[in-house]
Amino acid sequence: MSATLAVILKELDPSLEIEIYEVLGSEAQESSNAWNNAGTGHAALCELNYTPQNSDGSIDISKALQVNTEFDLSRQLWAYLVKKGAIKDPQSFIHPVPHFSFVRGSENVEFLKKRFEALSAHPLYHGMEYSDDKQQIEKWIPLVMEGRDPSEEVAATRMRTGTDVDYGALTTDLLDSLRGKERFSIHFFNRVQDLRREGDLWSVRVRDEKSGEHRDVRAKFVFIGAGGGSLPLLQKSGIPEGQGYAGFPVSGVWLRCDNPEVSSRHDAKVYGKASVGSPPMSVPHLDTRHIEGKVSLLFGPYAGFSTKFLKHGSYLDLFGSIDPENLLPLLAVGRSNVALTEYLIGQVIESEEERFAALREFFPKAKQEDWRVEVAGQRVQIIKKDPTHGGILQFGTELVSTADGSIVAMLGASPGASTAVWIMIQVIERCFAEQLKDGGCSVKLKDLIPSYGQSLAENAVLCRQVRAETAAVLNIDNVT
Repeated sequence: MSATLAVILKELDPSLEIEIYEVLGSEAQESSNAWNNAGTGHAALCELNYTPQNSDGSIDISKALQVNTEFDLSRQLWAYLVKKGAIKDPQSFIHPVPHFSFVRGSENVEFLKKRFEALSAHPLYHGMEYSDDKQQIEKWIPLVMEGRDPSEEVAATRMRTGTDVDYGALTTDLLDSLRGKERFSIHFFNRVQDLRREGDLWSVRVRDEKSGEHRDVRAKFVFIGAGGGSLPLLQKSGIPEGQGYAGFPVSGVWLRCDNPEVSSRHDAKVYGKASVGSPPMSVPHLDTRHIEGKVSLLFGPYAGFSTKFLKHGSYLDLFGSIDPENLLPLLAVGRSNVALTEYLIGQVIESEEERFAALREFFPKAKQEDWRVEVAGQRVQIIKKDPTHGGILQFGTELVSTADGSIVAMLGASPGASTAVWIMIQVIERCFAEQLKDGGCSVKLKDLIPSYGQSLAENAVLCRQVRAETAAVLNIDNVT
């Protein structure tokens, strides 16, 4: 997120002085790290939780349309940077990988068919395929079908335009495009400890983790993009807009397979349906991953609970974030999310055999010796005040900023990185509104993101054009 914002701002105004502070020794070691997320390039092609079924049986596709076009904005910025030469090789971070939804049982098959009919009727989902024919599905995703009970009802949808994205490598690419530019610097092993308002400026207290020395950095604008670490810094800022926010951390693990005999037979990201009571980020999926020149498979995630807000954080993070303003929302959410609590407890105490049994539901012939545990990144879901319920647990991301736009914090989790460009455009519109009024800035933003200011969901011709152009530059698949 921070690297994306820095790149866009530097393109809009090269004279800006931008400094990034990172407590770890290199970039992208938390949520953006390739092994800490699914790398799906969330374009709402296969994630069933984006298309809930209404009480009358119809399918609500509004969230899917929104997320789908948000990913297009990311593709446009990446293509701009590749064409400019700022990113040398798009395959350093993105690869074409078809996206599938796969369901079992007559009720779920009926749901998937309705979902397919609703989505494929919209131009955004041109090229989506549906099948409940076992032979066809086996051609698409052989590992998922081989050894399966022949009497079981199954169905799948396929989108060939799906991708796998290594967000860690992308973060490095983005920062490499900035390194060496005037008035840009990144400081590793630097911990931001406090933020204070000083007139029109913010004073940021930073500690050098190697020397232990402190210094104060003054800035007109501060972006808090620290993943799970954003909430404590937002609280330290003292801004009234941040009062009442709390965080609910969810940890997790994957099963990982590096055996090329297995991974070479599965070029797909296959998403199923989440268990009742489980959070959306726990939707089971079997994914192809392209990381550091190798192809692996990931299955999961298996959710868990940790009081850490970051993978490299402290077990005291959750307790340290509780204050008089967010105590009631926390208690209210705990009271109203008993099913989620039970689900997480069940996941925590799950045995290795039970985890592997869940994999075998997706991949019936999986061999235990081919798989090992990989710890996933921490996700801190948003809890905030709610006048009706006292507090609500919110999935997704949220920007919290002052009225004058001088500081903004990003809270929340998935779809996160996939929609980084869309979220950072919101930051710019909110915090740099005056600069955007200047014609030069808004014109430049259109250079970076040609569809800026227009709806791809409502303009089918522009959507086809943008997708064809970005697919050609990024060397990913497009359906004409």
